[in-house]
Amino acid sequence: MALTLSGSSITTNKSRRRRSWLQWEYWPFNLLYAPILPYWIWLSFKTRSFFFFTAANPGIEFGGMLGESKEKILRAIPSRFIPVTVKLSGEISASQIVRIMKSAGLDYPVILKPDIGERGWGVEKIDDFKALEDYLSTKRPALLLQEYVSFPIELGVFYHRIPGDTKGKVTSIVKKRFLAVTGNGTSTIRELMTQDDRAKRYISNFESQPENRLEEVLAQGESVELMPIGNHSRGTAFLDTNHEIDDLLSSVFDEVSGAIEGFYFGRFDLRCSSFEELRRGCNFKIMELNGAGAEPGHIYDPGNSLVSAYRDIICHLRLLADISIVNMKRGISPISFKEGLKMMRDIRAYNRTYKL
Repeated sequence: MALTLSGSSITTNKSRRRRSWLQWEYWPFNLLYAPILPYWIWLSFKTRSFFFFTAANPGIEFGGMLGESKEKILRAIPSRFIPVTVKLSGEISASQIVRIMKSAGLDYPVILKPDIGERGWGVEKIDDFKALEDYLSTKRPALLLQEYVSFPIELGVFYHRIPGDTKGKVTSIVKKRFLAVTGNGTSTIRELMTQDDRAKRYISNFESQPENRLEEVLAQGESVELMPIGNHSRGTAFLDTNHEIDDLLSSVFDEVSGAIEGFYFGRFDLRCSSFEELRRGCNFKIMELNGAGAEPGHIYDPGNSLVSAYRDIICHLRLLADISIVNMKRGISPISFKEGLKMMRDIRAYNRTYKL
């Protein structure tokens, strides 16, 4: 009897692992992008520079591929489009942050995140003083304290513009659905997560938290947002919302990007009240702007195929190279191979220091 159960368990685990590998949206970054490397090498030959992308966004460090300061980028965006943001030292105390919050007119919740980081690392919603102390309990680099934007819709809007043109185009919109469960009156949060293909992947993340709610039973119809940070690596579902792309939406980002010196290619991560308001250019705030290293987030929609994802990645890389070539002809040189290698070493050292 025990042997039968053991074999059944092994079979189930194997099938789960197999299903996991078939769900390519969860693949590690290096694995997903490995087949793209030959195309990247071709673009490097075409542009005559391995670091051609640094010419695409000359106003952003390293073109916005890696290691750029979020605070410097936000400072380049007109203040009416961004939340209140304050740069902090990594050695700052919780009481000092509280004083800064008061002087900046901020109250809980707030967002804390590294000034230099990637793929959602270190981004947390801070609801109270204890959460603030917990966040600061581990070694941190320079941080950003940011106003929490409560608009209900979070989007990643990819935009590009050919240098010299006044109009560009939105080429990708991803809508983010945060990790959440809804109660049935009898099941614990842990049990509800176990029953959800996406949520069950992140149970261990919550188990490591000393004051988790995993054993709490939710009332019938009661919904709990498990993760308030809209990052794919932390359970957020990325939904293809490209059907919302139109000329009116592109014109809004023409206005925004036109005010950002040296920016032509990247993704705006924002919150808005509605698409109608966004098209009118109001009731939205940009939390981050990602440059050459940004992905068109809609590719991660669970309903999209790997083939379509590669097609869209290649399309955006081609745009990145085209913009870089135009800027090179306008006298903007990409960084040298030697400078690029040094930048890569510095980024690796930073990642090792903070265990990214």
